[in-house]
Amino acid sequence: MIVRWMRPFGCALALLLAPAAAAQLASPVATGAQQQGDPSARRAAASQAAIPAVEPAPFQPVVLDGVPPETGGTEAPARPVPTKPIAPPNEFEQLVSDMVGKPLRRFGAELLVPSARDFTAPPTTTIPPDYRLNPGDELLLGLTGSVQASNLRLVVDSEGRIFVPRVGAIRVGGVRYGDVHGVIERQVARQYKSFQLEVTPGRLHGITVYVTGFAATPGSYTLGSLSTLANAVLAAGGPAAGGSFRSIQLRRGGRLVSDFDLYDLLLKGDRSGDAMLQNGDVLYIAPAGEQVAVIGSVNHEAIFEVGPGETLADAVLYAGGVSTVADATRLMVFDALGRDDGWQQVSAAEAQTRKAQRGEVVRVLSNTGIARPLQQQSVLVTISGEVAKPGRYYFKPGTRLADVVAQAGGLTREAFPYASVITRESVKQQQRLSFERAVEDVELLLTAQPVTSVNRAQLVQPANLALVRSVVEQLRKREPSGRLVFDLPVDATALPNDLILENNDTIYVPPRPVTVGVFGAVPTPASFAWRDGATVGDFVTAAGGVQKLGDKGEIFVVRANGTVLSNGKRVLRAPALPGDLIYVPIEADRGEFWARLRDITGTLFGGLVGLASVQAITE
Repeated sequence: MIVRWMRPFGCALALLLAPAAAAQLASPVATGAQQQGDPSARRAAASQAAIPAVEPAPFQPVVLDGVPPETGGTEAPARPVPTKPIAPPNEFEQLVSDMVGKPLRRFGAELLVPSARDFTAPPTTTIPPDYRLNPGDELLLGLTGSVQASNLRLVVDSEGRIFVPRVGAIRVGGVRYGDVHGVIERQVARQYKSFQLEVTPGRLHGITVYVTGFAATPGSYTLGSLSTLANAVLAAGGPAAGGSFRSIQLRRGGRLVSDFDLYDLLLKGDRSGDAMLQNGDVLYIAPAGEQVAVIGSVNHEAIFEVGPGETLADAVLYAGGVSTVADATRLMVFDALGRDDGWQQVSAAEAQTRKAQRGEVVRVLSNTGIARPLQQQSVLVTISGEVAKPGRYYFKPGTRLADVVAQAGGLTREAFPYASVITRESVKQQQRLSFERAVEDVELLLTAQPVTSVNRAQLVQPANLALVRSVVEQLRKREPSGRLVFDLPVDATALPNDLILENNDTIYVPPRPVTVGVFGAVPTPASFAWRDGATVGDFVTAAGGVQKLGDKGEIFVVRANGTVLSNGKRVLRAPALPGDLIYVPIEADRGEFWARLRDITGTLFGGLVGLASVQAITE
């Protein structure tokens, strides 16, 4: 802050530069005593009837010696604060961390790590008007006009005074920085008139304060002169494991100046209670109050210190409120001190009035990962194939398949509803779990076969063991399709209209196939034109019949609707349907191991192994 003041020149007084002194106050007219000491002057005065005119000397302002400016900022370096490790968790923090399976600390603990403690004011910070000067602080004075000085560096001594040359001592210790210009200006005006004064801060010496109570590192600290209560607390490592974040008392001269709640600063950005420190201040960190843990679907899981009369809802607000996916209608409360049995459900309305108690754990539940009833699910359905308008459509919950087909413009004349493929994510997940369990059982049985067989020596051959691993590995690579299989008649003209759809269902309506495929142990595997009235055996015969290695008793048919027909030799007499895939497997009774492998896979998977084989051949 620089303020300039002007004083009018006096008509009877002028300032002359004295040759013997650097800065003297002198009169421009000789005094009577000076004339009496000069004989020639007395003779000149006697010989004239009037006092001759005296030409005044030119004006020369007084110059006060200045001190050469120094480099540096406005803040003298404070005594470095030794870095301390973060305080270990207290008993409640450890208890809750064990409950939730992850570290959970008190709110604000992240500010107390060594890398986060440099909260001192930078040297370029503007000095507020309320700052009171302390011993060791430095002021820069500039004077122009009848008295001149530049870069006059004046340090406040231990008694709170500065010494201005040709003016004397001026007491500025404890004076507000906003008032110090007026204090100095009044003292200079007692000696000089008509001047301009500039006062700017030089270096601030720093202050010493005392941090006591439940601090991580109690003691005396030398801080920057512009430091606040929060700066001192963080310099001392913050509250200890048993210290309070919500009651930090500042005492000055035995009087309570402020009782600061760090939550106001951390949660609201309110610094109204963060008072500026003065030299000799004492800070007392009170013991921690009642603490509760807030976990679950909140914006900041932590342990919070609750004040008298604060409720469960207040504790949740300290945690940043509930998250976007939280169930805001209720809370779950657990008493870690054993005053109540188990978890208790508290409604949102009750949480507004129920007082938070020491040692409680408050959990906010999440709405994610919950399977909703079909009547509550909005669905996105993809329909393609033989429909008038294939595409993706959104529907309200509970939509039937008939509504989807109608939205897609209905089926075309070439549609073959019998072979329609409807896949569903929930079915795919169920199939995957069942399939993985079955593969594990197959692996166990196949691995144990060499141990339990009478031909143990033969079966433990490396080639057989490698084959077991190969079979299991191939089974693991199979991915369930999630297909829903419906037993529609082959001549059906509509899909299962009453089926309630789920989100992400896919529907494919193929055109009517015109072939029947025959593969496996036959001389001529191929696809043959379907003809009405032909049997499965007729198409096997068309492929050349069953080879010697083939197993007539294990022939199976994969229908176009996804079902598998496998009832031994009788399958040859069954009528063939459009789109059938007929597979003749190799006879597996040529060795105990192979027979056992066939029995195991046939029992666990039924037609799955055969279907996978057909898929591999057709691909």
